[in-house]
Amino acid sequence: MLYRVIDAVELPALVSAFMESYEVVAPVKRGGSHVFEVIQSPDDMDLSYATTIASPKKYFLPPVETLMTFDAQDNGVTDYAAEITPRVVFGAHACDINALNRLDLVFRDGRYPDPYYVARRAATLVVGVSCMPADTCFCHLWDGDEARFGYDLFLHAIGDKYLVSIASVEAANILEAACNPRVATDADRIEFRHATRRRQAAFNPDIPDIQDVAMLMDAFHSDPFWEELGGRCLACTACSAVCPTCFCFDIQDALDPDGSTGRRERVWDACTSPQFAEVAGGHNFRADGRGRVRHRMYHKLNGFLANHDRMLCVGCGRCVKACKADINPIRVLEFFEGKGADDAQ
Repeated sequence: MLYRVIDAVELPALVSAFMESYEVVAPVKRGGSHVFEVIQSPDDMDLSYATTIASPKKYFLPPVETLMTFDAQDNGVTDYAAEITPRVVFGAHACDINALNRLDLVFRDGRYPDPYYVARRAATLVVGVSCMPADTCFCHLWDGDEARFGYDLFLHAIGDKYLVSIASVEAANILEAACNPRVATDADRIEFRHATRRRQAAFNPDIPDIQDVAMLMDAFHSDPFWEELGGRCLACTACSAVCPTCFCFDIQDALDPDGSTGRRERVWDACTSPQFAEVAGGHNFRADGRGRVRHRMYHKLNGFLANHDRMLCVGCGRCVKACKADINPIRVLEFFEGKGADDAQ
Protein backbone atom coordinates (compact mmCIF):
# COMPACT_ATOMS: atom_id res chain seq x y z
CA MET A 1 0.00 0.00 0.00
CA LEU A 2 1.27 3.47 -0.91
CA TYR A 3 0.77 6.29 1.62
CA ARG A 4 0.93 10.02 1.05
CA VAL A 5 -0.09 13.12 3.03
CA ILE A 6 -2.20 16.03 1.77
CA ASP A 7 -3.48 19.14 3.54
CA ALA A 8 -7.16 19.24 4.44
CA VAL A 9 -7.57 22.49 2.48
CA GLU A 10 -6.75 20.53 -0.69
CA LEU A 11 -9.83 18.34 -0.37
CA PRO A 12 -12.15 20.57 -2.50
CA ALA A 13 -9.58 20.50 -5.29
CA LEU A 14 -9.51 16.70 -5.17
CA VAL A 15 -13.30 16.49 -5.35
CA SER A 16 -13.38 18.98 -8.22
CA ALA A 17 -10.80 16.93 -10.11
CA PHE A 18 -12.97 13.83 -9.79
CA MET A 19 -16.01 15.80 -10.96
CA GLU A 20 -14.29 16.56 -14.28
CA SER A 21 -14.61 12.93 -15.39
CA TYR A 22 -17.03 11.29 -12.97
CA GLU A 23 -20.38 11.69 -11.32
CA VAL A 24 -19.51 12.22 -7.66
CA VAL A 25 -21.72 10.79 -4.90
CA ALA A 26 -20.98 12.03 -1.39
CA PRO A 27 -22.62 12.48 2.02
CA VAL A 28 -24.94 15.49 2.08
CA LYS A 29 -26.71 16.90 5.13
CA ARG A 30 -30.50 16.69 4.98
CA GLY A 31 -32.21 18.09 8.06
CA GLY A 32 -30.62 16.42 11.06
CA SER A 33 -29.29 13.45 9.07
CA HIS A 34 -26.98 12.67 6.19
CA VAL A 35 -27.58 10.85 2.90
CA PHE A 36 -25.44 9.85 -0.06
CA GLU A 37 -26.40 11.95 -3.08
CA VAL A 38 -24.92 13.20 -6.33
CA ILE A 39 -23.22 16.53 -5.63
CA GLN A 40 -22.73 19.48 -7.96
CA SER A 41 -20.01 21.19 -5.94
CA PRO A 42 -17.50 20.23 -3.23
CA ASP A 43 -19.40 22.64 -0.99
CA ASP A 44 -22.41 20.30 -1.07
CA MET A 45 -20.43 17.58 0.70
CA ASP A 46 -20.32 17.15 4.47
CA LEU A 47 -17.80 14.62 5.77
CA SER A 48 -18.49 15.36 9.45
CA TYR A 49 -21.13 12.67 9.80
CA ALA A 50 -21.41 9.66 12.08
CA THR A 51 -23.65 7.49 9.88
CA THR A 52 -25.80 8.19 6.85
CA ILE A 53 -29.43 7.05 6.85
CA ALA A 54 -28.64 4.44 4.20
CA SER A 55 -25.42 3.21 2.64
CA PRO A 56 -24.25 3.85 -0.95
CA LYS A 57 -25.34 0.30 -1.81
CA LYS A 58 -28.06 1.60 -4.15
CA TYR A 59 -25.41 2.85 -6.59
CA PHE A 60 -24.24 -0.73 -7.11
CA LEU A 61 -27.47 -2.65 -6.52
CA PRO A 62 -30.42 -0.35 -7.35
CA PRO A 63 -33.75 -0.80 -5.49
CA VAL A 64 -35.43 -1.44 -8.86
CA GLU A 65 -33.46 -2.59 -11.87
CA THR A 66 -34.59 -3.65 -15.35
CA LEU A 67 -33.02 -6.94 -16.43
CA MET A 68 -34.68 -7.41 -19.81
CA THR A 69 -37.63 -6.31 -21.93
CA PHE A 70 -40.11 -8.63 -23.63
CA ASP A 71 -42.85 -8.68 -26.25
CA ALA A 72 -45.63 -11.14 -25.45
CA GLN A 73 -47.01 -11.08 -28.99
CA ASP A 74 -43.94 -12.43 -30.76
CA ASN A 75 -42.43 -14.02 -27.64
CA GLY A 76 -39.34 -11.88 -28.07
CA VAL A 77 -36.85 -11.08 -25.32
CA THR A 78 -34.22 -8.33 -25.43
CA ASP A 79 -31.40 -8.00 -22.94
CA TYR A 80 -31.56 -4.64 -21.25
CA ALA A 81 -28.39 -2.59 -21.69
CA ALA A 82 -28.33 -0.13 -18.81
CA GLU A 83 -26.26 3.00 -19.19
CA ILE A 84 -23.37 2.70 -16.73
CA THR A 85 -22.26 6.05 -15.33
CA PRO A 86 -18.58 6.48 -14.37
CA ARG A 87 -18.89 7.39 -10.73
CA VAL A 88 -16.95 8.19 -7.57
CA VAL A 89 -18.38 7.36 -4.17
CA PHE A 90 -16.58 9.91 -2.00
CA GLY A 91 -16.57 9.85 1.79
CA ALA A 92 -17.55 6.24 2.51
CA HIS A 93 -16.71 4.97 5.99
CA ALA A 94 -14.83 1.74 6.58
CA CYS A 95 -18.00 -0.15 7.50
CA ASP A 96 -19.61 0.70 4.15
CA ILE A 97 -16.48 -0.29 2.25
CA ASN A 98 -16.43 -3.62 4.09
CA ALA A 99 -20.13 -4.03 3.30
CA LEU A 100 -19.35 -3.48 -0.37
CA ASN A 101 -16.63 -6.11 -0.15
CA ARG A 102 -19.23 -8.56 1.12
CA LEU A 103 -21.56 -7.73 -1.76
CA ASP A 104 -18.61 -8.42 -4.06
CA LEU A 105 -18.44 -11.96 -2.70
CA VAL A 106 -22.04 -12.55 -3.76
CA PHE A 107 -22.41 -10.61 -7.02
CA ARG A 108 -18.88 -10.36 -8.43
CA ASP A 109 -16.64 -13.10 -7.07
CA GLY A 110 -19.06 -16.03 -6.96
CA ARG A 111 -19.54 -18.82 -9.45
CA TYR A 112 -22.06 -16.79 -11.45
CA PRO A 113 -21.04 -13.10 -11.48
CA ASP A 114 -23.91 -10.68 -11.88
CA PRO A 115 -23.16 -8.60 -15.02
CA TYR A 116 -25.20 -5.60 -13.87
CA TYR A 117 -23.44 -5.35 -10.52
CA VAL A 118 -20.02 -6.09 -11.99
CA ALA A 119 -20.40 -3.31 -14.57
CA ARG A 120 -21.33 -0.72 -11.94
CA ARG A 121 -18.58 -1.86 -9.59
CA ALA A 122 -15.95 -1.63 -12.32
CA ALA A 123 -17.09 1.88 -13.30
CA THR A 124 -16.97 3.22 -9.73
CA LEU A 125 -14.06 4.56 -7.73
CA VAL A 126 -14.41 4.47 -3.94
CA VAL A 127 -12.81 7.11 -1.74
CA GLY A 128 -13.08 6.29 1.95
CA VAL A 129 -12.70 8.60 4.91
CA SER A 130 -12.00 7.87 8.57
CA CYS A 131 -14.66 8.53 11.20
CA MET A 132 -15.51 8.58 14.88
CA PRO A 133 -18.16 6.07 16.03
CA ALA A 134 -21.65 6.92 17.22
CA ASP A 135 -23.18 5.23 20.27
CA THR A 136 -24.88 2.69 17.99
CA CYS A 137 -21.73 1.67 16.11
CA PHE A 138 -20.18 -1.73 16.81
CA CYS A 139 -18.11 -2.27 13.67
CA HIS A 140 -14.99 -2.86 15.78
CA LEU A 141 -16.48 -6.08 17.19
CA TRP A 142 -16.66 -7.75 13.78
CA ASP A 143 -13.62 -6.39 11.99
CA GLY A 144 -15.55 -3.71 10.15
CA ASP A 145 -13.86 -0.61 11.51
CA GLU A 146 -10.83 -0.82 9.23
CA ALA A 147 -10.96 -1.08 5.44
CA ARG A 148 -7.97 -3.05 4.19
CA PHE A 149 -9.12 -3.24 0.55
CA GLY A 150 -12.09 -2.40 -1.65
CA TYR A 151 -11.27 1.28 -2.12
CA ASP A 152 -9.16 3.42 -4.43
CA LEU A 153 -8.23 6.08 -1.89
CA PHE A 154 -8.76 6.21 1.85
CA LEU A 155 -8.36 9.48 3.74
CA HIS A 156 -7.30 9.18 7.37
CA ALA A 157 -7.83 12.49 9.17
CA ILE A 158 -4.75 13.55 11.16
CA GLY A 159 -5.40 17.04 12.44
CA ASP A 160 -5.41 19.52 9.55
CA LYS A 161 -4.06 16.88 7.15
CA TYR A 162 -5.03 13.53 5.67
CA LEU A 163 -2.88 10.44 5.50
CA VAL A 164 -3.97 8.95 2.18
CA SER A 165 -3.90 5.22 1.47
CA ILE A 166 -3.60 4.79 -2.31
CA ALA A 167 -4.85 1.55 -3.84
CA SER A 168 -5.35 2.26 -7.56
CA VAL A 169 -3.32 3.93 -10.29
CA GLU A 170 -6.35 5.80 -11.67
CA ALA A 171 -7.10 7.46 -8.34
CA ALA A 172 -3.39 8.07 -7.67
CA ASN A 173 -3.06 10.02 -10.93
CA ILE A 174 -6.01 12.25 -10.04
CA LEU A 175 -4.64 12.81 -6.55
CA GLU A 176 -1.24 13.75 -7.98
CA ALA A 177 -2.77 16.20 -10.46
CA ALA A 178 -5.16 17.88 -8.00
CA CYS A 179 -3.11 18.02 -4.80
CA ASN A 180 0.41 18.19 -3.50
CA PRO A 181 0.88 14.71 -1.99
CA ARG A 182 4.05 14.20 -0.01
CA VAL A 183 5.74 11.38 1.89
CA ALA A 184 4.52 10.92 5.47
CA THR A 185 6.86 12.06 8.20
CA ASP A 186 7.41 10.41 11.58
CA ALA A 187 5.18 13.09 13.11
CA ASP A 188 2.40 12.21 10.63
CA ARG A 189 2.65 8.54 11.52
CA ILE A 190 2.55 9.30 15.24
CA GLU A 191 -0.55 11.48 14.80
CA PHE A 192 -2.17 8.69 12.77
CA ARG A 193 -1.55 6.28 15.65
CA HIS A 194 -3.05 8.75 18.12
CA ALA A 195 -6.12 9.21 15.90
CA THR A 196 -6.55 5.44 15.71
CA ARG A 197 -6.41 5.12 19.48
CA ARG A 198 -8.97 7.91 19.92
CA ARG A 199 -11.35 6.13 17.57
CA GLN A 200 -10.91 2.81 19.34
CA ALA A 201 -11.55 4.43 22.73
CA ALA A 202 -14.72 6.16 21.48
CA PHE A 203 -16.78 2.99 20.89
CA ASN A 204 -19.72 2.44 23.21
CA PRO A 205 -18.44 0.19 26.03
CA ASP A 206 -21.98 -0.91 26.91
CA ILE A 207 -22.26 -2.99 23.72
CA PRO A 208 -21.11 -6.52 24.70
CA ASP A 209 -18.06 -7.97 23.00
CA ILE A 210 -19.16 -11.59 22.62
CA GLN A 211 -16.90 -14.27 21.20
CA ASP A 212 -18.07 -17.28 19.14
CA VAL A 213 -21.33 -15.58 18.11
CA ALA A 214 -21.87 -18.03 15.25
CA MET A 215 -21.66 -21.02 17.61
CA LEU A 216 -24.00 -19.33 20.08
CA MET A 217 -26.54 -18.79 17.30
CA ASP A 218 -26.58 -22.57 16.84
CA ALA A 219 -26.59 -23.33 20.57
CA PHE A 220 -29.61 -21.08 21.28
CA HIS A 221 -31.46 -21.67 18.02
CA SER A 222 -34.60 -22.87 19.84
CA ASP A 223 -34.50 -20.46 22.77
CA PRO A 224 -37.74 -18.61 23.72
CA PHE A 225 -35.76 -15.39 23.16
CA TRP A 226 -36.58 -15.57 19.46
CA GLU A 227 -40.30 -15.77 20.21
CA GLU A 228 -40.08 -12.59 22.26
CA LEU A 229 -37.88 -10.77 19.75
CA GLY A 230 -39.85 -11.88 16.71
CA GLY A 231 -43.14 -11.08 18.38
CA ARG A 232 -42.20 -7.41 18.37
CA CYS A 233 -41.41 -7.32 14.65
CA LEU A 234 -43.71 -5.04 12.64
CA ALA A 235 -42.58 -6.56 9.31
CA CYS A 236 -41.91 -3.04 8.04
CA THR A 237 -38.57 -4.17 6.50
CA ALA A 238 -36.89 -0.90 7.55
CA CYS A 239 -33.90 -2.90 8.80
CA SER A 240 -33.11 -4.34 5.38
CA ALA A 241 -33.85 -1.04 3.62
CA VAL A 242 -31.01 0.70 5.47
CA CYS A 243 -28.68 -2.31 5.79
CA PRO A 244 -25.53 -2.02 3.63
CA THR A 245 -25.23 -5.80 3.19
CA CYS A 246 -28.80 -7.05 2.65
CA PHE A 247 -28.99 -8.32 -0.92
CA CYS A 248 -32.22 -10.34 -1.17
CA PHE A 249 -34.35 -9.48 -4.18
CA ASP A 250 -37.54 -10.47 -5.99
CA ILE A 251 -38.06 -10.80 -9.74
CA GLN A 252 -41.20 -9.15 -11.07
CA ASP A 253 -42.68 -8.69 -14.54
CA ALA A 254 -44.16 -5.25 -15.23
CA LEU A 255 -46.49 -4.95 -18.22
CA ASP A 256 -46.78 -1.78 -20.27
CA PRO A 257 -50.29 -0.28 -20.69
CA ASP A 258 -50.79 -2.09 -23.99
CA GLY A 259 -50.54 -5.43 -22.18
CA SER A 260 -48.26 -6.97 -24.80
CA THR A 261 -44.86 -5.56 -23.92
CA GLY A 262 -43.11 -5.12 -20.63
CA ARG A 263 -39.95 -5.60 -18.64
CA ARG A 264 -38.54 -7.96 -16.06
CA GLU A 265 -37.28 -6.18 -12.97
CA ARG A 266 -35.14 -7.04 -9.99
CA VAL A 267 -36.57 -5.42 -6.85
CA TRP A 268 -35.15 -5.30 -3.34
CA ASP A 269 -36.85 -7.74 -0.99
CA ALA A 270 -36.48 -8.56 2.70
CA CYS A 271 -36.57 -11.82 4.63
CA THR A 272 -38.61 -10.09 7.35
CA SER A 273 -41.44 -9.58 4.87
CA PRO A 274 -44.33 -11.98 5.65
CA GLN A 275 -44.49 -13.11 2.01
CA PHE A 276 -40.77 -13.70 1.56
CA ALA A 277 -40.79 -17.45 2.26
CA GLU A 278 -44.25 -18.15 0.81
CA VAL A 279 -44.27 -20.63 -2.07
CA ALA A 280 -46.77 -21.84 -4.65
CA GLY A 281 -49.76 -23.43 -2.99
CA GLY A 282 -49.76 -20.92 -0.16
CA HIS A 283 -47.34 -22.62 2.24
CA ASN A 284 -45.10 -20.21 4.15
CA PHE A 285 -41.88 -21.64 5.57
CA ARG A 286 -41.51 -18.69 7.96
CA ALA A 287 -45.05 -17.62 8.69
CA ASP A 288 -44.39 -15.89 12.02
CA GLY A 289 -42.13 -13.11 13.24
CA ARG A 290 -40.09 -15.53 15.33
CA GLY A 291 -38.98 -17.50 12.29
CA ARG A 292 -38.33 -14.42 10.16
CA VAL A 293 -36.29 -12.46 12.70
CA ARG A 294 -34.28 -15.51 13.72
CA HIS A 295 -33.57 -16.30 10.08
CA ARG A 296 -32.34 -12.77 9.39
CA MET A 297 -30.03 -12.76 12.40
CA TYR A 298 -28.84 -16.29 11.66
CA HIS A 299 -27.89 -15.36 8.10
CA LYS A 300 -26.04 -12.26 9.29
CA LEU A 301 -24.19 -13.88 12.18
CA ASN A 302 -23.78 -17.51 11.15
CA GLY A 303 -24.84 -18.59 7.67
CA PHE A 304 -22.84 -16.08 5.63
CA LEU A 305 -19.82 -16.69 7.85
CA ALA A 306 -19.95 -20.41 7.09
CA ASN A 307 -19.82 -19.73 3.34
CA HIS A 308 -17.56 -16.68 3.15
CA ASP A 309 -15.52 -16.66 6.37
CA ARG A 310 -16.86 -13.32 7.60
CA MET A 311 -20.00 -11.90 9.20
CA LEU A 312 -22.57 -10.38 6.89
CA CYS A 313 -23.17 -7.67 9.50
CA VAL A 314 -20.53 -4.91 9.55
CA GLY A 315 -21.78 -3.19 12.71
CA CYS A 316 -22.77 0.13 11.14
CA GLY A 317 -25.70 0.47 13.56
CA ARG A 318 -28.21 1.73 11.00
CA CYS A 319 -30.78 -0.93 11.89
CA VAL A 320 -30.51 0.11 15.54
CA LYS A 321 -31.90 3.51 14.61
CA ALA A 322 -34.32 2.33 11.91
CA CYS A 323 -36.16 -0.41 13.84
CA LYS A 324 -39.01 1.03 15.92
CA ALA A 325 -39.39 -2.31 17.73
CA ASP A 326 -35.79 -2.31 19.01
CA ILE A 327 -34.75 -5.45 17.12
CA ASN A 328 -31.08 -5.48 16.12
CA PRO A 329 -27.82 -7.41 16.57
CA ILE A 330 -26.97 -5.51 19.75
CA ARG A 331 -30.01 -7.09 21.44
CA VAL A 332 -28.73 -10.51 20.33
CA LEU A 333 -25.32 -9.77 21.85
CA GLU A 334 -26.97 -8.66 25.09
CA PHE A 335 -28.99 -11.89 25.13
CA PHE A 336 -25.81 -13.97 24.78
CA GLU A 337 -24.13 -11.90 27.49
CA GLY A 338 -27.07 -12.59 29.80
CA LYS A 339 -26.88 -16.29 29.09
CA GLY A 340 -23.24 -16.23 30.10
CA ALA A 341 -24.16 -14.51 33.36
CA ASP A 342 -26.86 -17.11 34.00
CA ASP A 343 -24.37 -19.92 33.44
CA ALA A 344 -21.90 -18.26 35.81
CA GLN A 345 -24.52 -18.26 38.55
